[in-house]
Amino acid sequence: MTELTDLIAADVRRHGLLAPAPAAAVASLGAADAEQERHISARTARALTEAGFARHFVPRTWGGGEGGFAELFDATVEVAGSCASAGWCGVLWAGHGRFAAFLPEEGQRDLWGRTPDVRISAAVIPPAGSAEPEADGWRVSGRWRFASGVDHADWVLVAAPERQADADAGGGARALVFAVPRAEVEVIDSWNSVGLRGTGSHEIALDGVFVPRRRSFEMAAMMSGDATPGRPVPYAAPAQLVGGVLLVAVALGAARRALRLWSELVLGKAASGAASAAVPVWEAFARSSAELDAAGLLLREVARRADVDPRAEGAVAHGQRDAAVGAELVVAAVDRLFRTGGSHGSDATGDFQRAWRDVHTAAGHAALRLGPAAEAYARVGTAAPAAEGR
Repeated sequence: MTELTDLIAADVRRHGLLAPAPAAAVASLGAADAEQERHISARTARALTEAGFARHFVPRTWGGGEGGFAELFDATVEVAGSCASAGWCGVLWAGHGRFAAFLPEEGQRDLWGRTPDVRISAAVIPPAGSAEPEADGWRVSGRWRFASGVDHADWVLVAAPERQADADAGGGARALVFAVPRAEVEVIDSWNSVGLRGTGSHEIALDGVFVPRRRSFEMAAMMSGDATPGRPVPYAAPAQLVGGVLLVAVALGAARRALRLWSELVLGKAASGAASAAVPVWEAFARSSAELDAAGLLLREVARRADVDPRAEGAVAHGQRDAAVGAELVVAAVDRLFRTGGSHGSDATGDFQRAWRDVHTAAGHAALRLGPAAEAYARVGTAAPAAEGR
């Protein structure tokens, strides 16, 4: 497997394409340990990097892929089907590379001047702490939560409001995003979640760390995307266009793993018994597998549309709606399997229950709440009905 990994990693370096299969195989071997250690292994982190996740959205100027959303969605589902925590770290390292591309050119050089295979952790939503202007930069202090994959990161992005006294009158303090070397960040061991335990999503802190101006940009630019004509798709897309969809990709991969495990444990046993007793099991299998297929089609279509027209009218609200509904479909499917799995589902040491916990944790992310997404979609849908057809 080492030779195969090396060959595919070489292909990734040449073409900037994602090659998730070897990473999924490595992640599968380390999934149980990641659960116990509360972070993925160095070997898994290296496999994800070799697969092209970290470089996926890095500008081609630095040897990156400037890759597509649909490709990343598919790769994330595949890796998460082996280890949800690895899928989560991989997709976020990719996404954070897209954010870092909003840095000025000299700041990008600091990150990618030697290689595009740079793992970037981030804690940017919501902004926290403070940024005090100093010479040609800022002194940044504060504490941020949920910096996933920070144990294996090379750089960290944080968002902080600029000191109020320097903000525009009446406009409030603007939020800035800062790129900080991992060595200058304090990691506070705080991650002990029910699911996605291997993501190492710890709190981080900075205490008066100086960040030069070239390593900062306005958060608003990242959130809205770059509307400059001809801007490559990854950077033209608003941050929230597919952010939720890529998180649900992790839940979908874990749910498909749960379905495979459940089928092995439950279907054969049901088939060997009385047909009347097997009917509820068959129905659970049919409904849950169909819901996961439906969720996959719904979510991947959002990613495909983003690759084609990232600034389409109503696209963000549409994508947020589909991400939230897709998350509900995935949770419903796995919960049904859990209820019909008998003792297999409730075994605290089994792989099935780990997949079930991972699904619930991924789908419980704040970005996937249906209420806010439904309101935004209703408002856009009322104002621009044509957005529905995109």
